Amino acid sequence: MDQIFLQVLNGLDKGGAYALIALGLTIIFGTLGVVNFAHGALFMLGAFCAVTVKALLETSKVTTDPTQLTAWGTPVEVRTPYIEAWLGDFGTLLVDFSVPASIIIAIPVMLLIGVAMERGLIRFFYKRPHAEQILVTFGLAIVLQEIVKSQFGANPIPQPAPDAAKGMVDFGAFIGFQAGSVVYPAWRLIYFLFSLMVIGAVFAFLQFTTFGMVVRAGMADRETVGLLGIDIDRRFTIVFGIAAVVAGLAGVMYTPILSPDYHMGMDFLVLSFVVVVVGGMGSLPGAVVAGFLLGIVQSFASMNEVKAILPGIDQIIIYLIAVVILLARPRGLMGRKGVMEA
Repeated sequence: MDQIFLQVLNGLDKGGAYALIALGLTIIFGTLGVVNFAHGALFMLGAFCAVTVKALLETSKVTTDPTQLTAWGTPVEVRTPYIEAWLGDFGTLLVDFSVPASIIIAIPVMLLIGVAMERGLIRFFYKRPHAEQILVTFGLAIVLQEIVKSQFGANPIPQPAPDAAKGMVDFGAFIGFQAGSVVYPAWRLIYFLFSLMVIGAVFAFLQFTTFGMVVRAGMADRETVGLLGIDIDRRFTIVFGIAAVVAGLAGVMYTPILSPDYHMGMDFLVLSFVVVVVGGMGSLPGAVVAGFLLGIVQSFASMNEVKAILPGIDQIIIYLIAVVILLARPRGLMGRKGVMEA
């Protein structure tokens, strides 16, 4: 039971990343009808927001300490981040908590990137075939990848979690198992809870605000909403920006789990599209449910006992499940009738 519970936890934190990216993809497809292959790049850009904020916070002034000498007899250089020199202990705390602090910067940055992407490119492809949408957004993703590669290099850039979240949580004692039987990294649990919070905020925004209600009405019948005198295009632009924020926040908080590099967006994009299709194109609950479900399934498939029987099954299990589900139910688990069906 302890091994089963541990694999469920592994699946939930990975599923949280899948669900957040798939949620943004589904919002864009449901509102604009656009298949956005650049969405994984937004996840990557969010991660590099965290990288940039950490680099800025660690920008240091260099002084020398004459009381300490190097092997060559010269004074030792002492590097002190400016933020620590200005703010003291609070500055030290900001440097330590650079990843969660990056959220404050990532939200407006990702919102602007999303709006600029929609206004500058995506809106010209609303009524074009999905194949053309895929090609142009995939090309945009490659351009963004190469820009990031040129600025930050090709190697992964480690982003440590705050010191307070580097430990392990003893779940065994908490749920009644033997103490120490189920221990799990604290930051992965924080990421899972964070993903639930973001998902809940998105659903609450769409369900309980006037703006969200208009957007949901526009998703169902765009023409009628437009005839009521509502500028639905402007609202959909904002929704695209919100979807970019969701992907960016997923990337920011995932950096201590997976060191950011320029192609991490593509790695998650393909799996997230499978999640969207399995959950049902255009279905927000379906994207979330499928994200966590497939994350858990992949976690169990990665167990050594399973791979000993079926080598490589962890690499293909998600695609096998997608094939089975789509053969039985072409619209996906919770998809609307007529979407993705012949």
